[in-house]
Amino acid sequence: MTGEPMLRIEKDSDGDVTTLRLSGRIQSDCITSIRSAMNDGCPHKILDLTEVTLVDVAVVRFLISCENEGTELVQCPPYIREWIVRERAEGAQPEPSHDD
Repeated sequence: MTGEPMLRIEKDSDGDVTTLRLSGRIQSDCITSIRSAMNDGCPHKILDLTEVTLVDVAVVRFLISCENEGTELVQCPPYIREWIVRERAEGAQPEPSHDD
């Protein structure tokens, strides 16, 4: 079984700003690693998505929550930005919460 994630995280921090440069495919099982790398006490966080090639819906929802918490997404590929916009428009509910 070769189900290893194809994600690379490069971290740059100056004590005030933490930038994570993400490269490759990001799947839901990578979210914990990304969140862990972000938790370093810096008040300003940036996720650089320049080299991200593939994400899944859980990652899109994670990115939405990051933005909602004040994390800046830079160099976001157009298809990911579009997906974020669609998820926000649909309410980005992870599970159906009620029937109308």
